[in-house]
Amino acid sequence: MGIIFIDGIVSNKGIEREARFLVDGGATYSLLKKEVWEYLGLEPMRKMEFILADGTKLNREVSECFMRFPFGSGHSPVILGEEGDDENLLGAVTLEILGLVLDPFKRELRPARMLLI
Repeated sequence: MGIIFIDGIVSNKGIEREARFLVDGGATYSLLKKEVWEYLGLEPMRKMEFILADGTKLNREVSECFMRFPFGSGHSPVILGEEGDDENLLGAVTLEILGLVLDPFKRELRPARMLLI
């Protein structure tokens, strides 16, 4: 799969910051680097367990913020990154909230086929 980066703006309670995101369709939640979420003043809302690709389990704090991109905007849960988390990640839940899917062959985001059942 190719690497895709997307620029956006994240905000919380009137505080905004530009951020560059690595689009990771394999990640469930988006992740904000520590310097970004601290700047926004995000507070942990809950703790969740996440599993890395190698099977390692991690407990991380989760919050939420507003995210704005050229292709749409919305409120999304975010993992509060820790030291060593080098990239902001744009995960599957945020992509679904925005009505998008990652096309790994064309290395682009495109509108999702939305089902109403």
